[in-house]
Formats: sequence, structure tokens, C-alpha cells
Amino acid sequence: MQRSINNLIGYTIKAKDGELGKVSEFYFDDHTWVIRYVVVETGSWFSERKVLIPHAALGLTDWASETFQVNLTMEQVRNSPETDTHKTVSRQHEIELFQYYVLPIYWGDVFYAGPLGMVPVTSVDELNKGEADAKPSPVQHGDPNLRSSSTVKGYNIYANDGEIGHLEDYIIDDENWTIKYLVVDTTNWLPGRKVLIKPIWIYRIDWNESKVFVNLTMEAIKSSPEFDPSEPIGQNYEGLLFNHYGEQINHY
Repeated sequence: MQRSINNLIGYTIKAKDGELGKVSEFYFDDHTWVIRYVVVETGSWFSERKVLIPHAALGLTDWASETFQVNLTMEQVRNSPETDTHKTVSRQHEIELFQYYVLPIYWGDVFYAGPLGMVPVTSVDELNKGEADAKPSPVQHGDPNLRSSSTVKGYNIYANDGEIGHLEDYIIDDENWTIKYLVVDTTNWLPGRKVLIKPIWIYRIDWNESKVFVNLTMEAIKSSPEFDPSEPIGQNYEGLLFNHYGEQINHY
């Protein structure tokens, strides 16, 4: 099923032995548009700290009660490597998290069938060996592929011939946690109208200027099937959307 990320903010996160806190945002990979981490506000039990939970640690989701189950204990989370969610998450910190939680990592040149589908994985031993052989670096740079859903929300969206609005929400597939659509609010151009943009229709993102550029015209977007956030996205609507943009886009 396809779900709005905005609607997932505030979901409860439960460990094996208690409640960890509430979802505050997500981190996604800007190459694959897959959700990699859930950021949890832990509340008073953990000094109001925010923690990063790898998506691979999530268990079953109770959509009715708006609860994510996590295959971890509260003590495991309490002792996890500290994350500064105001900074870019570095690959080194990801390594520490996945080692600590004993989870298969998603980057590398080998694949495993995990909860996100077929995703890349390299063993921790091989990764550590590679790092040991490499020359030491005095600076640990952040991983430029990981982006905060709350930070990117609000980015201005541009068609080939002008600005069309700003990013308001994301639509994800809850089976593989891939971002399928960006929800664009066109209020300043088309009052009260929202449109959907697929990530593969984006040809450039200026992360410094907070701008997203899509390979569509303003007229094509203006005449696209209207998106109603209160209605589920069905196959009929998706068919209309793809057929509408089919003449402008070589592939979907």
C-alpha cells in the first residue's frame, strides 16, 4: 500500500520491552529513494534524545494503532552509538550502528533479500579489512546520499520553464519502503492544487539551494490528473498519470 510520510510522523515506536518514543522524521537514500532510517524522539526516558533506528531493525507494523515494532530492546537503544541528527550521517557512523545492532549492511557489491528487498550488503569483516588497508583520513565526511525527509520537505520544485511549487510530502510503498512520489503543493501558482512527481522524472537537485528540477513543462503539470491526498492512489489514477506524461517522458 502507498502511504504519506507526513501521516507516519508521530507513529509510536515500540521495542521488545517497552515504548521507545515517536517517529520525528526519516532518512532516505537520494540515489535509490529508499528509506534507510527512522528518527525517533525518545522522550523523558532517554533525556529527550533522538535516536537513529535502521529500517532493517523494524519488525511488524500495526497500521491500525499507528505503531512500528522494533526488533531491539530499550537497553540496546539506550547504549547505541549517539547520533547528532542535526548533522549529515557519516558512513563511519552507519558502520558503528550496524555493527552494534548486528544487522546486515545495505551498501557494497553483494546482495541480500532483506526487508527492503534486494539490497547491497558487504560483510562487516570485509568492510573493516578494507578500511584497515586504506590510508587513514584526517576528516570523516558525511554520506552525501542520505537525506532527511524533514530537511528536504519544503524544497522548491522547478519545471523546465519555471517554478511550480514546493515539496510538501512523500508517498512511499510500505512493502519496500521506496519513495514512489513527491507531493508538490502548487499554491502560489495553482491555488489549492497538488500534483505528484515521480523521483525518476527529476533530472537535477541543487542541495545547496534547496531546489528540485523535473523534466516536465509547467503546462503538462497544470493539466495533469489532480491529486487528492484524502483518497488512496489506485491503479486507475496511476494509469492516468503515466499516460498524461507519456509523451514528455521517455521512460517511467
